[in-house]
Amino acid sequence: MHIEGGGPTSLPASPSTTGRTGTPGGRPSLGRHLVGGFYLVMGGVHLGIVTVDPQTYDAFADHAFLPFVHDGWQQIVMAEPAFWGLCLMACEIVLGTLLLVGGAAARWGWTGVITFHVLLMLFGFGFWIWCLPALALLVWLARRDLAAPAAA
Repeated sequence: MHIEGGGPTSLPASPSTTGRTGTPGGRPSLGRHLVGGFYLVMGGVHLGIVTVDPQTYDAFADHAFLPFVHDGWQQIVMAEPAFWGLCLMACEIVLGTLLLVGGAAARWGWTGVITFHVLLMLFGFGFWIWCLPALALLVWLARRDLAAPAAA
């Protein structure tokens, strides 16, 4: 009986050698898993904020570059901060889960987290200090993850 070779009696290669998680050499995508886990944790942080004091979100858009961002935040989000905080929580949990699932779902997850950070930059210069290095890392990790050969 052949272990590898594709014959009718061969056994499938082990997951550790097939690249099952989409990275060269069969190693899991550590970056994708860390970012996915981070987004799950941040979803939990937003649940905590909503539970303790949803008014914490009030000053979030105070330094926005565009008046419509600040005004929209105050008129829409702060009209129902608990609801919108829970929507943000759900979005982050979905993005984190997409990344952790991997495969085709990871493409949506990477697109979502990169878009999330680009939109976050609308809220002022302070966010650029976080977002520019985060975007450089996220784009690099996404390209590395998505360019890896698919599972055999």
